[in-house]
Parts: sequence; structure tokens; C-alpha cells
Amino acid sequence: MKAMVCTPTRGIAISLLTAILAACSHPPLQPYDIGGSPLVLVPAGMAGVEDGRTRFREIFCAVLQAHGPSLPDYRPCDQALNRLAGESASSGAAVDLSPSRARLVAIVIPGIGYECFAPWLEPPGTVTKHLQTQGFDAMHIPVDALSGTQFNAKQIRDAIMAMRVEEGPPRIVLVGYSKGAPDILEALVTYPEIRSRIAAFVSTAGAIGGSPLANDAKQTQADLLRHFPKSECEPGDGKGVESLRPDVRRKWLAENSLPPGIRYYSLVALPEPERISRVLKSGYRKLSRVDGRNDTQVIFYDQVLPGSSLLGYLNADHWAVAVPVARSHATISRMLVTRNDYPREALTEAILRFVEEDLAKPSLPAAGTSQLQ
Repeated sequence: MKAMVCTPTRGIAISLLTAILAACSHPPLQPYDIGGSPLVLVPAGMAGVEDGRTRFREIFCAVLQAHGPSLPDYRPCDQALNRLAGESASSGAAVDLSPSRARLVAIVIPGIGYECFAPWLEPPGTVTKHLQTQGFDAMHIPVDALSGTQFNAKQIRDAIMAMRVEEGPPRIVLVGYSKGAPDILEALVTYPEIRSRIAAFVSTAGAIGGSPLANDAKQTQADLLRHFPKSECEPGDGKGVESLRPDVRRKWLAENSLPPGIRYYSLVALPEPERISRVLKSGYRKLSRVDGRNDTQVIFYDQVLPGSSLLGYLNADHWAVAVPVARSHATISRMLVTRNDYPREALTEAILRFVEEDLAKPSLPAAGTSQLQ
């Protein structure tokens, strides 16, 4: 649909102003539709979400204080995390920063389009290098950049089943960024054979409930990423954008239950407006037609997985959480990706330390967390 350009002539009657504004208005990002499941927006605790924000803040702050200043993009803790209502005061419990005993491995599933621009991005791999100094490890599973969740779930399944299984408790922590989160959920539900190998799943800025932006987008627009410099990605099954539409994601959530025996966590990107990169501001404004509390791609409540533990709210836009453009492309950073700095190494360490501590507790919900009210 072509954008309407409004050029009312001078002297037009004031009484016509309302009609003119209506003619210039945008169509809703969330169109009228009564074909989906009944929905209700409720406090997170009523969706079975446990509140792990206080403990995660303690761990993240401790990691930042101990390691942050020597790592890229250091930011003080109170600038790295936003505090929403209901977060409890510090428990005062000590944070163990000794080398990991569980030797957890973060396996990251990236978002839509990543494999198209990853060769150009040339990520420096500093997150993995830092984690290895702390007794952890990390890798990422390449999935189709432009395919839907079902197609990518099979790729995740095959990659996990090809990994060597070590004795002892499972060590894999799946980390789903953006569309990578529903890709992982699809794999966990569809392929039960992988569950015994998985210790936990962490959704990071995950498109759990989809994004209204996908309602206004077409797969042909995503396909343009195939022409990105150095890109070799394939068109895939052509369902990448469709799988991010809210009606698709909510229908999936209504029809599927989280498999037991795995711990689930949600980490939300919720930047202050001044922490949004220039190139992403249009997405922020567009999504703000639904809710201004968004990370430029996903609304904050659509990033929370029902039945998970909520770790916190990152003061970072959608790219700053996981796509280090500024570290390898300084000129583009100065011009467009202007707020891409975030302490990702410290963040990932904090995630794994929280999960390791939580896994050591005997039952779900984890002790020391309270239900969100």
C-alpha cells in the first residue's frame, strides 16, 4: 500500500481538519480481527511468571563491578538495567564469581536475517572468549535467516543431536534472541529427544508474542537482506515474517505447553528513548502506535514467556542487546547505529551465573524468587 501524502491548500476550513487528519492517518499495526483466541493483558504473575529481577540485578551488578570496566562498552549497573515497579530491594546475598563448576554452555539462536548480514558484521567473538575465562562456553547454531519457526526448529534439533553428550547433568543453555526464541520453543515442543540435553532456555528480547511490525511487513522486504554485502543466505521456506505475526505466535502459545524438566527465563529489552539508535527510531515510533514501551522491534510484554522467571529489563534497544555493529563498523555507528554500546560480555556471564545458581536449587519455582504481582 502506497503512503498517502496530504497537501491541504491554504485557507481550508477548520471544520475539515478532523477529516484531513483521519485521511492522513496510518492503518493500525494490529488490525481488527475476531478470528484469534481470546486474550487478556494481566500482570505477569497471573501468567505464572516468577520474579527473579532482584537476584539477577545483584548478579549482573557484581559481574559489572568485577569485570565490566575491563570489558567493551562498560556501563554502570543502574544504567544497564531499568527498574520497573515491584522489584524488591537487594537481598544482600553474596554473589559467587568463582569459575563455573557446572561449565554451562550458552548456545545462541539468532534472529531473523542474521545469517544474511553476519559475514559483513564479522562479530569479534569477545563474548565467547570472556565466558571461557570464567569456566563457561558459548557457540551459536546457524539457522535459516528467512525461514519460519518450523523449518528452523528442525535445524536446531539436528545440531543438538549431533553434539557429544557428556556424563552428568545437561549443560546446554539455549539463548534465543528475537525470532530465535520462538525457533527454540518450536524445537523443544516438536522434538522431545533433545529435551534431556537441555538445562535451560533463556529468551533475550525474544519475539514470544510476535511483533505488530510483522503485520505491516512482507517477506519480500526481508528477502532484500539476501543482497546485503557478503551475504550468501538463501530464501528458505519464505515464512520468516509470517512466523513473527502476533496472531501466529499467540495461536502457537495457546496450543502448546512448555515441556517439563527445563528451566525457562525471560530477559526483556526496554530502552529509554534516548538509548535508541538513530536508524531504529522509525521502528520505535511505528511500534509506539501500539505501545511506547518497546525496543524498536518488540513490545515489552510480548518478550515475556508465560511460566518463565523474569530476569530483568535491559536499557538497550533491540540491536544493542546482541548485534555488535559499532564494534566493527565505526563509521556506520557514528551515523546510524548510534546507541549500539552495551556490556554484552558481562550480561551473558550474568545470565549463566544466574542460571547456574538457579539450577542448584531443588525445585520449581526457584527459591528466593517471588511471584510478580
